[in-house]
Amino acid sequence: MNPIIELEKRYSAHNYHPLPVVLTRGEGVYLWDTEGNRYMDMMSAYSAVGHGHANPRLIHALVGQAQRLTLTSRAFYTDRLGPLLEYVCELSGQDRALPMNTGTEAVETALKAARKWAYQVKGVPAGQAEILACEGNFHGRTIAIVGLSSEAQYQQGFGPFPSGLKCIPYNDLEALEAAITPRTAAFLVEPIQGEGGIIIPGRGYLQGCAEICRRHDVLLICDEVQTGLGRTGKVLACQHEGVQPDGLILGKALGGGLLPISLFLAREEVMDVFRPGDHGSTFGGNPLACAVALEALKILVEEQLSERSAELGDYFLRQLRQLRSSLIREVRGQGLFIGIEINPRWTKARAVCEALMKNGLLSKETHEVVVRLAPPLIITQKQIDWALECIIQTFQDLEEKLQPSEASS
Repeated sequence: MNPIIELEKRYSAHNYHPLPVVLTRGEGVYLWDTEGNRYMDMMSAYSAVGHGHANPRLIHALVGQAQRLTLTSRAFYTDRLGPLLEYVCELSGQDRALPMNTGTEAVETALKAARKWAYQVKGVPAGQAEILACEGNFHGRTIAIVGLSSEAQYQQGFGPFPSGLKCIPYNDLEALEAAITPRTAAFLVEPIQGEGGIIIPGRGYLQGCAEICRRHDVLLICDEVQTGLGRTGKVLACQHEGVQPDGLILGKALGGGLLPISLFLAREEVMDVFRPGDHGSTFGGNPLACAVALEALKILVEEQLSERSAELGDYFLRQLRQLRSSLIREVRGQGLFIGIEINPRWTKARAVCEALMKNGLLSKETHEVVVRLAPPLIITQKQIDWALECIIQTFQDLEEKLQPSEASS
């Protein structure tokens, strides 16, 4: 075994199961391991590296700000937070934003805002507010958020969980309508379930959710930590249906793949529930992260990365759907957010990812049956064509070697 892998296994908690490759450098859509082998990145750090590795504009912004000011905490104003919040609010159509660091923290912020809004504005009796989310969701891993999960592993051994959290079926408007009570504060939903396996709801689902929530005075909060900032072919995935949510959660690609920054954005009425001391973060809204995030948003707009994702994602999907293999059950996606569902009679998605790695393409499975393809949005059609050749060859090789599992047939 590689000594670097052994070192990490010895001293790290075993809460991840990485592919057996040690990466040391990245540029654009490529990564290199410690032995000098080059790989195409089809993972983008769960969509966080949308701008590509070592993007020159982002590196310039990072270095320039690091030489000026990195951290003061929100105890003082800085000249970097305001411009970022103005830009992202105008881009998203939201009134205000609250900066945090990780997507999970932004989700927790949204839950706190929704509950306090329910008590102060909607008039829900104290301590009785309810939050709805969907089965198959992934909103993070804190105690409260895994209390909203339907994944047994995420909950096992971590209870008890806070009350007032309910899960309903995804892509089911009748289930949403039936679950709402006078105590319901918010419905938290991913426009596309990423970690759930690139699950895309039926056309009109999000629009229907918005209408139901509006009719019942329930906040619609869209978690766009993975789907936001160009990943699905729009700046925000909710824009595919013209939906303007009451609350919006951004993260991952907001930091340009360089450092963590996240935001909870909402309309005025929701954000006005916060008072000094209600919520905060030492690193939230720090000048370094704000400088990088603002540049990341400007690149997104100026270099038309959303439009690029729509065009190249459509091309990638069309080519993948022509692939004929017994190993593939379905190909689905939107923009450069694509999942290949593997037929479990033949193999698991992990084995496919390991085979792709040997052929120079890096990705990671989700839920054992889906291989995700989410390259940096700067990828070119020529690079996608290379990826297609790699994927086709990998599936052909695997199909020659494998036979359907008798145990699962």
